[in-house]
Amino acid sequence: MNARSSFAQSFFIFIGLVVATQVMSYYAVFNYALLPSLKQFNRILSYELSLVLEEALHPKLDTTPNQVTLEEHRLAELRQAMLIKMGVSVVRKDTEDAQPYERARSIDFMSAEFTEELGTNAEVRLILGPESYVLWVQLDALPKHLLRIPLTELKGNVYYPFFAASLFISLFIVVGSWVLLRRQNKPLKSLEDSAIRIGQGDFPPPLAERGATELRAVTRAFNSMAKGIKELEDDRTLLMAGISHDIRTPLTRIRLATEMMSDRDSFLAEGIIEDTEECNEIIAQFMQYLKPVTADSFESIDLNVLIAELREKALLASDEPNEESLSRDINTARLTIECSPEQNILSAHGEPVTVRRAVSNILVNSLRYGNHWVRLSTGMNAARSQVWVCIEDNGPGIKESDLEKLFQPFTRGDTARGSEGTGLGLAIVKRIMQQHGGAVNVVNRREGGLKTTLIFQSENTNNELSS
Repeated sequence: MNARSSFAQSFFIFIGLVVATQVMSYYAVFNYALLPSLKQFNRILSYELSLVLEEALHPKLDTTPNQVTLEEHRLAELRQAMLIKMGVSVVRKDTEDAQPYERARSIDFMSAEFTEELGTNAEVRLILGPESYVLWVQLDALPKHLLRIPLTELKGNVYYPFFAASLFISLFIVVGSWVLLRRQNKPLKSLEDSAIRIGQGDFPPPLAERGATELRAVTRAFNSMAKGIKELEDDRTLLMAGISHDIRTPLTRIRLATEMMSDRDSFLAEGIIEDTEECNEIIAQFMQYLKPVTADSFESIDLNVLIAELREKALLASDEPNEESLSRDINTARLTIECSPEQNILSAHGEPVTVRRAVSNILVNSLRYGNHWVRLSTGMNAARSQVWVCIEDNGPGIKESDLEKLFQPFTRGDTARGSEGTGLGLAIVKRIMQQHGGAVNVVNRREGGLKTTLIFQSENTNNELSS
């Protein structure tokens, strides 16, 4: 999950809100439910202890029925019974029963209220006992004794159901937000995949309009845009096909008429034939540039076999300059082509004819300007997701400022690399690489010349995407 994606950011915001909500819930329960209850219990308890303590420390001299009313006697008995019912007991400090007091945690607000109510300094401590929480009260008025008050209703696991319910609610919200966000972002993922395919020249079927109203509107607009782009692409292809047919027909007639010219005009005829061939080559490059490539035609391509075949054809062309596989204006004298394939690399995934065309175009360019030395090599990244073909030459190189525009249509390089051709050869290469989801990188070699790397998706990556 990409941390910068809309899905991840929204999901983490949900989690942050859930955590903040739970913290606020615990704060509210403690401050507005638990704490007031403890304060009320503390006030009642301190008041009862105050009365009992007063009677214990200041007993009446004569407690005969003539001096103490029956009602007061009953109230005293009631208070004592209440304290006994609450489990209040007196423990001597020097006994083993008083040891939990030393480990207990001091409760400041209860100590303050006890001190104020009893009129003597008091320290209240709280500890979790075997069955429930226990309050220990130490009074200066009783320096050798401690009061032990069990809180029978406040057990150690009394809040576990609350915490468990809060945790369940939090998990429910997190899982619900995960499902909701996945459902909301699924149309966006489909939009992304379709946009990538359209960028590669492949036009998928219209996307289903799903999700929220805004996503439906975006999907509808995207489908309309994709339809317009496809119609424009079809019109352009039809236009170029018509132009190609209409231009090649008179060119064929011109060449046929030229070949029927007399021997006296052979010099003129050769020039006309070369011009017609150049026109046919220009038309072929225009058609190649506009030719769409779909993923349905992709196959496994062994790049090692490919560069070996291209090297063999280039070397044959040095012996037979009229070989059609290479441009006829290449000076192949003293040609050296090194081949360094990497063993055990995965196959590239692409359309064989267009991949061959891309590598061949770069090779022709290097042979044309490479000072009779070219090196072909292959490689694969550590993740086995990409494979590449690298073509190096020993030519004059290109200015750094011109590298970025080198693959633009009708750009024919600077004067150092010459200006032959239509300027579409490298543009065709870039378009082919885009259609295959790959990339092309060009840098100047430190030794001189250019180093061009064509990067393709490996067959392994395609299998993962398919699965």
